[in-house]
Amino acid sequence: MNNQVLLGNEAIARGLVEAGVDVVTGYPGTPSSEIIPEVIALKKEFALNTYVEWSVNEKVAFEVALAASWARKRAAVTMKQVGLNVASDPLLNAAYSGVMAGLVLVVCDDPGAYSSQTEQDTRLFALFAKIPVFDPATPRQAKEMIHAAFELSEKYRIPVILRSSLRVSHARQNVLLDPVIRSTRQANFVKDPSHWAATPRLRVQLHHELNDKLARIEQEFETSEFNFEIQNLELEIQNSEFEIQQIENHKSKIINQKSPLGVLAAGVPAATAQELLEELGADIPVLHIGTVYPLPQKRIAKFLARCERVLVLEEPDAAIETQLPDRRAILGRLDGTVPNAGELTPDVLESILARLAREAGLLPETAKETLPAWNSALDSLKLPPRGPRLCPGCGHRSAFYTIRRTFPGAFYTSDIGCYTLGINLRAVDTVVDMGAAITIASGLYQAYRLDNKTKPIVATIGDSTFIHSGVTGLANAVHTGARFILVILDNSTTAMTGFQPTADETRLADGTEGTRVGIPDLVRACGVKFLRTADPYELDAFQHILKQAEEFTHAPDGGIAVIIAERPCVLNDRSPIDAHPIRVEVTDECDGCKYCLVAFECPALVMNVKTNKVEIDHKTCVDCGQCIDSCYKGFIVESKPMTILELAEKVGSENGQVA
Repeated sequence: MNNQVLLGNEAIARGLVEAGVDVVTGYPGTPSSEIIPEVIALKKEFALNTYVEWSVNEKVAFEVALAASWARKRAAVTMKQVGLNVASDPLLNAAYSGVMAGLVLVVCDDPGAYSSQTEQDTRLFALFAKIPVFDPATPRQAKEMIHAAFELSEKYRIPVILRSSLRVSHARQNVLLDPVIRSTRQANFVKDPSHWAATPRLRVQLHHELNDKLARIEQEFETSEFNFEIQNLELEIQNSEFEIQQIENHKSKIINQKSPLGVLAAGVPAATAQELLEELGADIPVLHIGTVYPLPQKRIAKFLARCERVLVLEEPDAAIETQLPDRRAILGRLDGTVPNAGELTPDVLESILARLAREAGLLPETAKETLPAWNSALDSLKLPPRGPRLCPGCGHRSAFYTIRRTFPGAFYTSDIGCYTLGINLRAVDTVVDMGAAITIASGLYQAYRLDNKTKPIVATIGDSTFIHSGVTGLANAVHTGARFILVILDNSTTAMTGFQPTADETRLADGTEGTRVGIPDLVRACGVKFLRTADPYELDAFQHILKQAEEFTHAPDGGIAVIIAERPCVLNDRSPIDAHPIRVEVTDECDGCKYCLVAFECPALVMNVKTNKVEIDHKTCVDCGQCIDSCYKGFIVESKPMTILELAEKVGSENGQVA
C-alpha cells in the first residue's frame, strides 16, 4: 500500500477497482465524467477483466448494471445528478426487487449549478427512492465509502448511492491506495420472478421487505465509522495550501458539558466548517454525518441533547434537516439561517459561523479583530462575472449565426450541451432537459395550430443528445403531424463533458470497436421525409438548405425537416481547419459598431477600447475564417501573406525599432 495524490473522481474509480467491480456503466456529465476513463486506465494497468461502457443514456446504464448484479457480478453506474432523473424508473423498481452482487450508483451533484440546469439533491432523491446514501466530504473518504457501499449492498441486497459533489469530485487529496482485487465471481443468473418480475400483488410485500431493510441499515449506521464527533481540532494541512484539509482521521472527543451551539454537518460543508472553526478559534462541537439516509437518529439525538442550538450545514438542500423529528432548536436552510439555494462556499459559511459563534459567546476576541480584515481580503479576491462562450472556430457558432440570420423571428428550442451557449447568439429560447428541443418544438407547433396560426420553429440538438433522448421525441412529433425544422448539430463527439465517443461512431469507451448506430438511419426510421446534411462552415449553402427545409414544413405533403450540421469539434479534430486555414484581419476602416461582437460572439474578436476598433486576438483565433461574414460592412477580411519587408517592419515596430 502507498499514497498517491488523486482527483476525487480518480479516487472513486480506484475504490471501484479495489472493490473488485466487474461491470461499470454510465453516461458522461460534469462533475462525474472522469470516473469511467480512470476505471479504464486502471483496467489496462492491472490487466483486469472488467467490462466498461459509455451507455447511450443513464436509464440504459443503470439497467445494464442491474442485470450484471442479478447475474452476481459487482456493478457500478456513474452519472451526474440530473442523470438520476433519467434512471429513476428502473432505480425505484430495483429498490423493491433488490440486487444480488453489490450495485453502487455514483451520482455527482452540482451545488451552485456550475454546469447543470438544477441544483437538485441526490440525497433527497435517495429518501424518495428508499435507497441508502453515503455523503463523502473528501476524495479519501469517497474511496473508503465505495468499499462500504458494496458491502452494504450485498449484505442487504439493495442498491446503494454514493453521492459525490463538485468539490469532492474535482478536488485533489493524498489517498491511501489499497490492493486491487481481481474478481473471481462467475456469472450466475438465477430465475426469481417473485423479485425480478414481481406482479403488483407481490410489490406490496417487497415494499414491506424494503422498509425492514432500511430499519436494520439505520441501526447499523448508528455505529458507522463515517459518523463521528469532533471538537478542538488542530487540522493538518497536507501537501500544499491548496489541498482540502483532512478531517476524517482525527479522533473524536466526546464532550459531556452542554454547549450553547453545535454544528451538524455533512459532505463538503462539514470539511469547510471544521476548518473555519479552527481558524476562528471557536470551541464548537461538530457531528459529521456521512450516512445521510437512513439517518442515524439515535446518534444525532444524543448530540442534539448536549447542545442548546444546532446549526445544520449541508448542500445543496435540507436532506438531513427534514429528517429531524424535532427542529425547535435547529438552525439551517428551513428557518433561513443558511441560504436556501447556492453553494455553501467558505465565505458564506464563515459569515454564518462567525455570527452564531459571537451570539453564543464562543468567538475569541482575536477572531473579532481579524474578521474585518479577512472579509476585506475575500472581497478583494472576487472576480467580475464572466459567462461561458463557444470556442473559437466552433461549428455550432456558424450554425446558430446562419439560423438566426435566416429566421430572425423564429422560436428557437434547444437542448443540453455546448450548443446551449447559442443563447449568446440569441438563437436559443428554451432549454429544459436532454431531448426537449424536439418535444418543446412539437408542443409549440401544436399550441399555435389550435389557433390556425403558424410560427417558424427551429430546434437544435447535439448528436449525443439526440441518441440519448431525442429519438423518441422525433418519432412522436412525426406521428402527430408536427412541423418544424430540426438541426442536429453533429460535432462527432460528446464534447462538453470530455470528448467521450457517441453511438454514431464505432469507437467504444475503452478504445475497442463497436457497431456504429448512424444518426441518418435513426432519423429515417422515425419517418422523416426531408433529411439533408450540411457543413455549417459553408454559410451560403447551409442557409440555402435551411430555406428548403422551411418550404418543406409548409408544403401540403410536408412535415418535419431535419438537417444534420456536420463539423467536427475544433478542440477534438482540427484537421479540416489546418487543411485550409484562413487568417483574418480587421481593416483600419473599422468603425467600432460592435455588430460582429454581438452577432458572432467569437472570443477571438476583441474590442480595443483605446482605438474603438475591433481586433483579432491571434493567440485565440484558430484561423477558421468564419468571422469574415459577420461584418456586413466588409471590414473583416482575409489576410494577405506578408512580404519579408513588411514582416521586418512589423517586428521592428513591435520591438520599438525603426526599420
